[in-house]
Amino acid sequence: MMIKATDVRRGMVITMEGVNYVVVDFAHHTPGNLRAMVQTKLRNMNSGSLIDKRLRSVDQIEVPYVETKPYEYLYSSGDEHVFMDTETFDQLHFSPEIIGTAMEFLLPNNKVMVKYINDKPVSIEIPDSVELTVADTPPALQGATATNQYKEATLETGLKVQVPPFIKPGEKIRIDTRTSEYLERVK
Repeated sequence: MMIKATDVRRGMVITMEGVNYVVVDFAHHTPGNLRAMVQTKLRNMNSGSLIDKRLRSVDQIEVPYVETKPYEYLYSSGDEHVFMDTETFDQLHFSPEIIGTAMEFLLPNNKVMVKYINDKPVSIEIPDSVELTVADTPPALQGATATNQYKEATLETGLKVQVPPFIKPGEKIRIDTRTSEYLERVK
């Protein structure tokens, strides 16, 4: 299947010059009087290396057939992350290359979708937002009334995010997994 370069999204698997890549990051640019382009950061699925690739908006990109299966995150042991297939209950060990930055958002028993090409796991897909508990954050400054004032909070997974001053340790907050930004407090 072919798609336009402007339809490329993070986590998508694409094929260029016979090699499969996972899109790690992308940005759509339209500089001045030039044509639009898409700047991508791609992970080679064979070697694990990262490359930057600039695509014209009119380029046609090949997307291979990708099978997705539901999995549940169980635990981590060193550099290996253990997931269970929720249909067959098989446990699989995934390397950090397959997981990517998703570990910052995963807790035991979280559901994910694992992408397969030719029966080989290539990446995992996590929900667009997750609920995490604030492990540590400094107290709010009294009398600070400036708008858009944020403070740093460390979440239970170790991820550090900027949160509004009213957030306290122990509270659950919703985080956007695409941008690692605070969305709202969960009641």
